[in-house]
Amino acid sequence: MELEDRGRNTQDCKIALLIDAENVPHGKIAEMLAELSKYGTANIRHAYGDWTSANLKNWKEKLHDFAIRPVQQFSYSTGKNATDIALVIDAMELLYTQNLDAFCIVSSDADFTPLVMQLRANGHEVYGFGERKTPSPFVNACTAFLYLDTLDEPLVPAAPLTPAIMPKTAVKPEGNGTASSDTKSAGRALSQDTKLVTILRGAVEAAAREDGWSYMSAAGAAVKRQAPIDPRNYGVRNFTALFEATGLFHIHRTENGQCFVADKRNKDRSSQPSD
Repeated sequence: MELEDRGRNTQDCKIALLIDAENVPHGKIAEMLAELSKYGTANIRHAYGDWTSANLKNWKEKLHDFAIRPVQQFSYSTGKNATDIALVIDAMELLYTQNLDAFCIVSSDADFTPLVMQLRANGHEVYGFGERKTPSPFVNACTAFLYLDTLDEPLVPAAPLTPAIMPKTAVKPEGNGTASSDTKSAGRALSQDTKLVTILRGAVEAAAREDGWSYMSAAGAAVKRQAPIDPRNYGVRNFTALFEATGLFHIHRTENGQCFVADKRNKDRSSQPSD
């Protein structure tokens, strides 16, 4: 998720973790909690579903292992998802009764989009986890969103169309260290993703110094202010790799490890960043 540092000690950041257990697999809870720990402490952990259903039997052990409170919601009508309503009601109650800094919604259901928008309108960060099938409105509404299949797989260049519909494929460099044709194809796919490129270029421009170069950290933070983009959803580890993979930006690394980025279209920039 790589959110920028907002000046708050993450140990003090209180997060409510709300899981739509009927809509996501049970096997990623440990990875989700580890990821969430980068941004705060999940003081409240609720999982919603009809716990009398055999479909949730594999969840029950996870509830005990990770101190997650099961919230029982019977399905009163066939085809109606009462679990969603229970989660929304609980979230709104927590919003007004608890001193929370952020929420984490775990679901692949776009029905939670209005909830996320309301939580953010009230000044709270909202982190999201879900499967690749998660509709883009829910993904885009979150402060940051991470696909579950990126949590424990090795990160190698991939060829996404957009984060929400990117196929679960990966491309490895050839053994001689040069980029394979598939890797080059992945870079072309990124450069043709109009929405992504617009956001990246806008971030570099927003963070640019007088010499035309931007600190990579500042550019990454500017990206996150525009959209819930996590480089791992594109098959790379960080923003440096994401900018580089598009082939549309110059990357400069200094001897002391500082990294800068500049738009190749900017002909007025310095040949290299000034100290």
